Amino acid sequence: MKQKRWLRGLSWSISVFLVLCAAPTVFGSGFAIYTQGASSLGQGAATIAHTDDPSAIFFNPALINKLEGTQIQLGTTVIFPSRKFESDITGETFRTEPDVFFPSTLFITHKFNDKITAGLGVFNPFGLSTKWPDDWEGRYIATNSEMTTFNINPVISYKITPNMTFAAGIDFLLLNATLERKINLSALTFPIPFPDGGQKFEGDGNGVGYNFGLLIEPHKDIAIGVSYRSEIKVDIDGDATFDLPSGTPPVISLLFPNANGNADITLPQQVHAGVCYKGLYPLTFEVAVRWEGWSSYDQLKIQFDKPVAGATETVEKKDWKNTWSGNIGIKYQVSEPVAILAGYLYQDNPIPDATFEPSIPDANGHLFTIGTDVKLDSFRLGLAYGYQILQNRVKNNAIADPISGLTAFSANGTYKSHLHMVGVSLTYTF
Repeated sequence: MKQKRWLRGLSWSISVFLVLCAAPTVFGSGFAIYTQGASSLGQGAATIAHTDDPSAIFFNPALINKLEGTQIQLGTTVIFPSRKFESDITGETFRTEPDVFFPSTLFITHKFNDKITAGLGVFNPFGLSTKWPDDWEGRYIATNSEMTTFNINPVISYKITPNMTFAAGIDFLLLNATLERKINLSALTFPIPFPDGGQKFEGDGNGVGYNFGLLIEPHKDIAIGVSYRSEIKVDIDGDATFDLPSGTPPVISLLFPNANGNADITLPQQVHAGVCYKGLYPLTFEVAVRWEGWSSYDQLKIQFDKPVAGATETVEKKDWKNTWSGNIGIKYQVSEPVAILAGYLYQDNPIPDATFEPSIPDANGHLFTIGTDVKLDSFRLGLAYGYQILQNRVKNNAIADPISGLTAFSANGTYKSHLHMVGVSLTYTF
């Protein structure tokens, strides 16, 4: 029975790794990231129907037809997350370790003529990280999870008519990640107490997808934008290694051999739609919605190259749900070179209560942003600040220490999260 509980826990832990992220979400549901451009961040990511820079490759590639010449943009967002857990069992409070993250972007566009513009984007669409203390209540569920994804996205935009532009692209996604957790060996040596062991899973994978964008301008002051990113199936291969304390009985050591594990996960399709109004110049106003198809993550099947806790395959149900988000962005052109930005976004979360756990403690959230956009000759500088607060999320389910199954190690309680982010981007046109 203990071996079966451990196996379920191992599958669950590796699933956290395989979904790429145990980190604070960045105004994206689940583990999606939407910090691709400081100007867009300043407008609450409501830039589906208008743009001034090459970050449109991510939000709606049809918009790059609006950009003149050749443009190169480099950008990054510095993210300062804060998360804490208040235990229902002991009343004790644990906080994630201080950390800083830097999802970054590179975008290039080139206008060949009035009809055709091409672009290339490199960005981080999913990821980030979280680190819980090694002695926290949920240490047998998760302690450290890290990941990085890079999406290489060439696109081409074609103006079909004076009022309609269509774009298409290919997504080449690369992934690498690490998951660490503790192993409750005392539950296996009871009644003799024993130090915790450790598990570390490292792996990488890749996948291919596609994206489309459409821009319709029915009136000189109105623009409608729609963009779509397909699901991406990522094949992941990794190594599970175990750090057992000296003196571990051989019968226990044999349960935890270092092994290769492989699985696949389908990253969600994403749909964006926005309406922009420019008839109140110097004010530009956009409202947008986002749909993410997280129901693709309904279960996780993992296969090992050798028995781990007596089995070579596990299946875990996740049952995530699709989500909707809505956002508003405002741009006020103070002068020809300077604009002030502001935005708001509300995000839904895809994780049901039954499968909610501390590695991806997502919740419904609110994002408030401000920023500025400054044009100096051939350069454009974007600066933005965002504050995101997630609603308190209560864990009250059976996910616990997989070996003992004890409620004392369930990490049931209240999770509170917020984060600060500062975005900067620099665009050069020639």
